[in-house]
This record gives sequence, structure tokens and C-alpha cells, in this order.
Amino acid sequence: MRFPFPSPFPRAAWRAILLALGLVLALPPVSAQELRLGFVNTQRILRDAEPAKAAQRKIEAEFGKRDKELQDMAARLKSLSERLERDAAVTSESERTRRQREFAELEKDFQRKQREFREDLNQRQNEEVQQLIDRANRIIRQIAEQEKFDLIVQDAVYWNPRIDVTDKVLRALATAK
Repeated sequence: MRFPFPSPFPRAAWRAILLALGLVLALPPVSAQELRLGFVNTQRILRDAEPAKAAQRKIEAEFGKRDKELQDMAARLKSLSERLERDAAVTSESERTRRQREFAELEKDFQRKQREFREDLNQRQNEEVQQLIDRANRIIRQIAEQEKFDLIVQDAVYWNPRIDVTDKVLRALATAK
């Protein structure tokens, strides 16, 4: 079967969509009262959970010294650049060339260290976020099983506040070790 318009999905995706739709339609009807739904706001967990705040403090302490070194190096670069511009007219050609080479080497070293810092920082942040998400997911499963939820969704476009269980997850994360 050919559609008169280009399909946004490949043929295999259409098959999967149609199969899923068929399965849903084949299920016996369930009334809304029997289905227990919940919602967890992941962004709130990552922002407000005590373990997230503790992880942020830990990362700041871990990377603070390197950040300070980079700031000092940037200030040195700026000072050296200003001195090069200010003294350009009164320095000899060989001295100016030597200073420019020194500046270029320092700038190259700064950029390398800055890139390494960003990569290391991103990796550590990702590790901490993943640990927090894993802990939160375990707690969400526990809440779902204990309170007999049929489905708990994360990251929805709209949710009714009465099905929001984010506060329960935040409290459990704060007390769990």
C-alpha cells in the first residue's frame, strides 16, 4: 500500500504501530476507576532532591581547585595579552616574537586544560545524575508496588496534581541511604 504523501516513519515502524494499536484494541475494556496512575516530575527530582544537592556540593568541592586554577590562568592570559598590546611599539621584534610565542603556548595550554576540565566535570555530573536516577527509579518501583499503582509516568506534557507522587519520592530519597 502506498501513501500519497511521504511517511515520517519507516515501514517497520508502521508495522510496530499497527501491531501495538491492535493489541490495545484487543484488550478488554477497563474503566478509569480501576486504573491507578501516578506521575513523577524528574526535573524536580534532579533539582530538589537532597541527594542531588549533596552531589552538587560534592562536585563543587571536587572541581573547585581546578576551576580556580583555570580562572587564574585566564587572568594571566588577559594580563599578558594587554601587556603585549601596550608594549608592542617599544619592544624589539625578537622580544615581541618571543612574548607572542609564550602567549600562544599559554593559551593553547589553557584551552587544553579547560576542555579537559569540562569533559571531567560533565562525566562526574553524569555519573552522579545516573546514580540519583537509579535510586529514584528503585524508590518509584517500591511506591508503585506498595500503593498498588498500575502505571507511574515520568516527564509528561500535562498531569493532574492529584496523581503527582514526586513529593513522596523526594521524601523517600531524603530518608533513604
